[in-house]
Amino acid sequence: MHEPDDTSEDHRDLRRAVADFALHEVAPHAARWDADHHIPAEVVTALGDLGVFALGGPEEFGGLGDLTALCIAIEEIGRQDQSLGITVEAAVGLGIAPIARFGTREQQERWLPDLMAGRALAAFGLTEAGAGSDAGATRTRAELVDGTWVVDGTKQFITNSGHELSRLVTVTARTGTREDGRAEISTLLVPTGTPGLLVEPGYDKLGWHASDTHPLVLDGVRVPEANLLGERGRGLTQFLSILDDGRIAIAALALGCVRACRDLAVEHARQRTTFGARIGDRQGIAFPLADLDVMARTSHLLVYSAAALRDRGAPAAEVARAAAIAKLQVTEHAVAATRVATQVFGGYGFMEEYPVARFYRDAKVLEIGEGTSEVQRMVLARGLGLLSR
Repeated sequence: MHEPDDTSEDHRDLRRAVADFALHEVAPHAARWDADHHIPAEVVTALGDLGVFALGGPEEFGGLGDLTALCIAIEEIGRQDQSLGITVEAAVGLGIAPIARFGTREQQERWLPDLMAGRALAAFGLTEAGAGSDAGATRTRAELVDGTWVVDGTKQFITNSGHELSRLVTVTARTGTREDGRAEISTLLVPTGTPGLLVEPGYDKLGWHASDTHPLVLDGVRVPEANLLGERGRGLTQFLSILDDGRIAIAALALGCVRACRDLAVEHARQRTTFGARIGDRQGIAFPLADLDVMARTSHLLVYSAAALRDRGAPAAEVARAAAIAKLQVTEHAVAATRVATQVFGGYGFMEEYPVARFYRDAKVLEIGEGTSEVQRMVLARGLGLLSR
């Protein structure tokens, strides 16, 4: 099934190319990667050869700077494997974007070529045990001593931080105290393998099994003063400025989940028979699938209208509102879609040999990562002049 498509011919060509790759190079292996809790490096580099990691990157380094194109790629990958989809989304949105937007020329020249080619992965170390949605509560500290940053702290839920292709973790840390008494938070580039950076064993997660996600410990990590990313004390502001792109991209990943569940469930409803008739000919099955089709089509419109706003340089507040709406609605649609699809499959939907079981496990975190549903509602309510306190 195809959604309304008002993108360019280049975008349609990209969709066909990524969909073909995902169908033939991802779908046959997704269940095994999920069971192994690992995505092979050669798959990441193959996506790099396809140009996927460069889609959202700066043009001066061979990228397209095209969020719509990135969303198309993430959606099509996510239709087959959500773990690989989030690997791409985090690599571009949290790995490449901060360096592209705030890095010095030297930092960009050192890191962007390999990251945009898929030869390396970068992570963003923001979240801590007591600092998730409230990122300003970070406890990790960095002190500048004789031209060297000394970093101590812990991070959790850090995607792409322990894969064999991981080369860099961008870390937020307290670097002082502002005049108003609040913490001064800055962002530092920490190459993997730096002494004192410990990548702890990966999490035993409900879903996204193949996605590389680890807690980190920074124990006296020392990096040069030149590894400061952007302005000192602007770490949170910088992060928030790239977050809207990430929310739109997460919505695209959720859209891939919705479409996959719809297509799998409709096909099953057409083939499965009980009491002498197809289950899809029964209203109790057909109507929820009609609703699922509505979810897929409205989700498509929300994702790509938000991406189009970003690509044409709409005001930041307008993009932020569209990003929050897309992230909120499409991720909640994804959770609902997996519930419908699993129910349509019945007992088979509870078996790991069927993709709907994997999608069911993978969907929930979509409502949590890069801003929970509650955070999106907070953003939207504040845009209405509410929640002033």
